[in-house]
Amino acid sequence: MRYSGLRVIKEALTGHRGWGPAWRDPEPQANYDYVIIGGGGHGLATAYHLAKTYGQSRIAVLEKGWIGGGNVGRNTTIIRSNYLLDGNEPFYELSLQLWEGLEQELNYNAMVSQRGILNLFHTDAQRDAFIRRGNAMILNGADAELMSTERILKKYPFLNVNNARFPIKGGLAQHRGGTVRHDAVAWGYARAADQRGVDIIQNCEVTGFKIEGGKVLGVETSRGFIGATKVASCVAGSSSRVMEKAGMELPIESHVLQAFVSEGLKPVLPGVITFGAGHFYCSQSDKGGLVFGGDIDGYNSYAQRGNLPVVEDVCEGGMAIFPMLGRVRLLRMWGGIMDMSMDGSPIIDKTHIDGLYFNGGWCYGGFKATPASGLVYAHLLATGEPHPTATAYRFDRFSRGLMIDEKGQGNQPNLH
Repeated sequence: MRYSGLRVIKEALTGHRGWGPAWRDPEPQANYDYVIIGGGGHGLATAYHLAKTYGQSRIAVLEKGWIGGGNVGRNTTIIRSNYLLDGNEPFYELSLQLWEGLEQELNYNAMVSQRGILNLFHTDAQRDAFIRRGNAMILNGADAELMSTERILKKYPFLNVNNARFPIKGGLAQHRGGTVRHDAVAWGYARAADQRGVDIIQNCEVTGFKIEGGKVLGVETSRGFIGATKVASCVAGSSSRVMEKAGMELPIESHVLQAFVSEGLKPVLPGVITFGAGHFYCSQSDKGGLVFGGDIDGYNSYAQRGNLPVVEDVCEGGMAIFPMLGRVRLLRMWGGIMDMSMDGSPIIDKTHIDGLYFNGGWCYGGFKATPASGLVYAHLLATGEPHPTATAYRFDRFSRGLMIDEKGQGNQPNLH
């Protein structure tokens, strides 16, 4: 079934009796060519590109819960490609380009809104760093613009630009950045992958791997053994727990990241905005709520809930630039599990076990990377070689001294 405006009108006039399930609910087969562990955005995008872009078949996606119930439905929906280093910027720019055509490709309304993102700066040193970042973005084909305080005030007149501690001296804007409805991305990829024959198997938790002679033969699951020629892990914050079942210890820590949404308001925030003197970012959803977040909780955890000190820190950051937030009521908050790599950049690579592949370590960048991650991971699985934009995302970069330290924090996962 292809979605269209005419189809929506027809169904509205006939009681919506013609809609069918967006994807099948198949029983797992005994074996597949590819088994992808994790039915989030990255796993579903990988399955889709394996089938569409690389012409592969006999593909299964195993999800321990339900589609849209993991991190893909727990993030703050921001997309952007405003990175600095050559190891990252081409990849995230590829992802932003794929976002721009995603809805047409998937025939699904993911509510892609390129409303722009503005990173504020508060010191001369920050200004110089953002000029450098903007130049790096432009050299890699992305868009970037340095905005003065006066121009920022025309778009965001409510900002506290003369804050005594954190005066706003300008900002780096990427006008092609914006937001996307997170769970709709999962649903769109699931539907598109299913239409190309991919089996999406929900409520199917991987409990172990069958490995013989250094080669993976399949996975043990809560629904029985499933054989596979190639197995691809793609489970974000659960990466360490899943790969431990294959005897691997990853250069990754898992932390809680909280997110928040306010009560619904009239349109007040036209784009995405970030605080340069702390970790605070904010956008307004189409339902009117202000969606915002900040730093990770700082302690290792697999719990999808946070604690109050971070709530206080995030609200302080918001109040520093948005004094009006003090009168807004918080509607709800939630947590997601972040797979924090040692240098703050992801890993997409083969493992030392033949036929076993890994995708993880996304830190704060997982959602915005979804389309490119699926494409380059599918390329690796189908061809055995890394995609040209993902050649730096190797396991051995840590031992070879080739870390991609985007924030310059060193070997400190909790700071990335």
